[in-house]
Amino acid sequence: MNIDGKAYRTIWIDETGTLTVIDQHLLPHRFATARLESFEAVCAAIRDMLVRGAGLIGATAGYGMWLAACEAPCRDNASFDAFMLDAAARLRQTRPTASNLAWAVKRQLDALAQGASPAEKRRLARETADRIADEDAQACRRIGEHGKNLLEAIAARKGPGEPVRILTHCNAGWLAFVDYGSALAPVYAAHDAGLPVHVWVDETRPRNQGAGLTAWELARHGVPHTLIADNAGGHLMQHGLVDIVITGADRVTRRGDAANKIGTYLKALAAHDNGVPFYVALPSSTFDFSLSDGVAEIPIEQRGGEEVRTVLGKTPEGVLVPVQICPDETPAGNWAFDVTPNRLITGLISERGLCPASEEGVLSLYPEAGARA
Repeated sequence: MNIDGKAYRTIWIDETGTLTVIDQHLLPHRFATARLESFEAVCAAIRDMLVRGAGLIGATAGYGMWLAACEAPCRDNASFDAFMLDAAARLRQTRPTASNLAWAVKRQLDALAQGASPAEKRRLARETADRIADEDAQACRRIGEHGKNLLEAIAARKGPGEPVRILTHCNAGWLAFVDYGSALAPVYAAHDAGLPVHVWVDETRPRNQGAGLTAWELARHGVPHTLIADNAGGHLMQHGLVDIVITGADRVTRRGDAANKIGTYLKALAAHDNGVPFYVALPSSTFDFSLSDGVAEIPIEQRGGEEVRTVLGKTPEGVLVPVQICPDETPAGNWAFDVTPNRLITGLISERGLCPASEEGVLSLYPEAGARA
């Protein structure tokens, strides 16, 4: 995507050979990049949400395994492999819900197993990390094309010039992936094709990724949008102001249950009650074909209560400061995700196309998953 006329991905190797990312802690008030120069720095970036979003977490983990390979002892394969297995375990522990992270780590371990020496394994780790990032961007581009067809079909039923009104939750745009995004990819594709669209942007408490990231992205791309309170979506649906809901996902089971940012389940319930189609957009790396019942089986990350007790904002002087919003003695719970059962999901949008949120639907696009099972 472009920022002030310059094309960016969310993660790249700079001209000095250093892993570089967009610092998402500072958005939307300040755009800056950060250099991740060690395996430890990558773990911290994922854990502390300097980088976030399913696809970007996976790509960052892929590059984290490359940095670990650069730091691993190279005297023999045994010591190198032991070091990498430990690095893989530590990466997996940084964020438990998004399946892209574990998927990328496993893909790196499989690639490393093909190397005959530490030097060759290190080369394979870099090549695999680059491939993971490139494939993520291309998968999201295809998600955009498939999802654009949905928006075009809605537009065909509306009057001339009437926008297709999309509600989304959290940030599943290009900041959450290497490029393009998942839930926002159809929006960008439709907008770039000249289709009138308008996005309702949930603020997404407690970290406000909708207000801080999705709104920032859409503004930079020139997409009409309105920021709303998290609890306003149901009201808008009751009054016919939402044509479609599209969210991303952090893990989706083989039968189509989807874990996404906390609050997504409530949007799905409101959409179901008001007859509004509810779609989940995801690349194949977000599927966890080993799981069936998302509510029972998907691990839900619980983060520190301070994220709920405080908000980060900009003073009139332009200084970013955290502000407490509750009594000193009040504790806070912070479940980062919830699971939307497949019965509430109209369909899934992946790089392979659209399908119903059911085991049969998922396997129609991914028959190899059924063969593995």
